[in-house]
Amino acid sequence: MQHFSVTTGKGAYPVVVGCGAWKELRELVSHGYSSIFVLTEKRIWNRWAGDFNRESGLELAPVVFVPSGEKSKSLAQAERVAGNLLKHGADRHSLLVLFGGGVVGDLGGFVASTYMRGIECVQVPTTVVGQVDSAVGGKTAVNVGAMKNLVGTFYPPVMVLADPRVLGSLGLRTFRSGLYEVAKHTVLDGIEFFETFERELDFLLPETAPKLEGIVARAVKVKVDVVNRDEREQSLRQVLNLGHTFGHALEEATGYRRFMHGEAVGWGLLVITLLAERLGYLKSPAGRQPRPGRLPTKSQAGRGDGSDAERIRRLVWRIGPLPTIRDVSPQAIVRLLPHDKKAIGGTIHWVIPERIGKVRIVPGIPLTEAETAWNELRALAPNW
Repeated sequence: MQHFSVTTGKGAYPVVVGCGAWKELRELVSHGYSSIFVLTEKRIWNRWAGDFNRESGLELAPVVFVPSGEKSKSLAQAERVAGNLLKHGADRHSLLVLFGGGVVGDLGGFVASTYMRGIECVQVPTTVVGQVDSAVGGKTAVNVGAMKNLVGTFYPPVMVLADPRVLGSLGLRTFRSGLYEVAKHTVLDGIEFFETFERELDFLLPETAPKLEGIVARAVKVKVDVVNRDEREQSLRQVLNLGHTFGHALEEATGYRRFMHGEAVGWGLLVITLLAERLGYLKSPAGRQPRPGRLPTKSQAGRGDGSDAERIRRLVWRIGPLPTIRDVSPQAIVRLLPHDKKAIGGTIHWVIPERIGKVRIVPGIPLTEAETAWNELRALAPNW
């Protein structure tokens, strides 16, 4: 197992990655909590309750269920969860264990941060996205209307426990969705992690989940390092938004029904790479002209040399097929872009790749440039 530490204004908390991580919960049982509750979804609980209870020592903890899917990230569902906790006697000295993917983590973290003005929580992520990204950093949120994560808090957990074994029960599409977030982390981190991910990608499957500890831990370290330097997203932490400005707009434009979050981020990485080339931030090797329209066919999507832009595109495509964007109008995307939570006064702060391992924050890129890049990607995508 690998251990990391996240420093917050309220102290530090551990992030444990590896098979057997759930056993770390046993030390919390004796910490004087008045009661301990588990928040989860029925499908994942039915599969893993036995292993989790046996290893964590929480066999007697009451379980509160929430429906699967993004619609559960709502104020109405937060109210229902809080009501269930109250009904079962939860008080301000209770502990809430969040056993699930990003929806459970975001919703449960929000409830924990507000229930009786705040109770402690533990994040136990069960998806790739949750383990490498959303469970670390203390961001909680629910959606309001068409706006994702509009209402939320910064509220660090007391512990994050990521056991890669649980990823083995994910469907292939859900599993792959999380790998787009890993791809984002490799672009942020640098060529060594990027090339490791390139080499291992073909072997990353749900059935090999117990062997994913190295990749998960490396991705977690990227997130931990950024959060430790900018807990509340004042400056540096914005780099974690790479691919997300377009990704969130794409999710909203399609009513959160077509794309899993990671898939939307995958498209976001592709279009922000095109935009970076168009604006001259992401350059081709010396002596070659940028070719922002060159997207690989499936047969061309293997490993190989090329510009950083080409390598990023190749990596995204190798993860797996993405749902179509052909019918998503540029007008819908452009209308939603200024609503990005990182926008200030309507000015979007874009995370632009300059090379693998280096990004910059660029405010105020004209929306016409973003629309052109989106149209270019839409025109080329059907040829994949």
